[in-house]
Amino acid sequence: MEPMGDFEDDPNVTDKKFPGNPTKSYRTQEPLKIVGEVVSWNGHSPEALQNMKDNIERLSRMGIGAIE
Repeated sequence: MEPMGDFEDDPNVTDKKFPGNPTKSYRTQEPLKIVGEVVSWNGHSPEALQNMKDNIERLSRMGIGAIE
């Protein structure tokens, strides 16, 4: 994808976990132009997904809104 306007580093990732944005995570409110398709991708295991969900729930119970 290519941004059609302004974009910024994703603050949930770059400011908190990976300074410098090595994950190439961005945010935009502008349209994106699709320039290609990922044809093979290995997603997270069900166990890893459950662990992520459990951690979000744990943070929520602590009153921490970790996802902006």
